[in-house]
Amino acid sequence: MLFYGAGALPALAGDASAGASVFKQECAECHTTKQGHNKKGPSLFGIVGRHAGSIADYSYSDALKNADWAWTEDKLHWYLSQPAKKANPGTKMKYSGLDDAGQLDDLIAYLQSNH
Repeated sequence: MLFYGAGALPALAGDASAGASVFKQECAECHTTKQGHNKKGPSLFGIVGRHAGSIADYSYSDALKNADWAWTEDKLHWYLSQPAKKANPGTKMKYSGLDDAGQLDDLIAYLQSNH
């Protein structure tokens, strides 16, 4: 039986080290996982569990500023598995989506590890 302490997150199905490679291929041109460092897109440090559009010093689209959700693992899967403009019409993010479920699991495990 596994126990998780307060604030601890359960292990994910993906491989975070493989997800780092997916991040470099799919995300690193526009995003970083460094805290407080935004690029063309906002920092993805601590993205899992963070409310959408909530980094104070990043200029989000109205679509993300007005999004009423937190970036859960399921939400990231849903969002990143399709074109961003379909998932969140009005977003500035130009991403066509990642259709490989294994790579998505790995990517999200990597993002989960950055907090």
